Amino acid sequence: MRYSISLQAEGDREFTLEETIELADAVAPLEGIASGMGTWGYGAQIVVEAENSDLAVEKALAVFAEAIAKTNLPVWPVARAESLAEDDDYAELEDLIP
Repeated sequence: MRYSISLQAEGDREFTLEETIELADAVAPLEGIASGMGTWGYGAQIVVEAENSDLAVEKALAVFAEAIAKTNLPVWPVARAESLAEDDDYAELEDLIP
């Protein structure tokens, strides 16, 4: 099953626009988007395939760390990770359709 995983790392200084762009480039192959400009951390939303939510988060943490390692970005600890199964996302949309 496909999961969308949101990850948020906390840092010790403000994250810049240039760093956010570098992060976006790093997570793009993971169907990812980046965030963090002007905040004290950075984040990404990436897509992984796994059997369940726990395994999806575990896999996302690993590929996120690999993506960060390929950049010049600071390595900050991930403070939050949330998962949403693709099937759950579609179910929410179906509830909105009359």
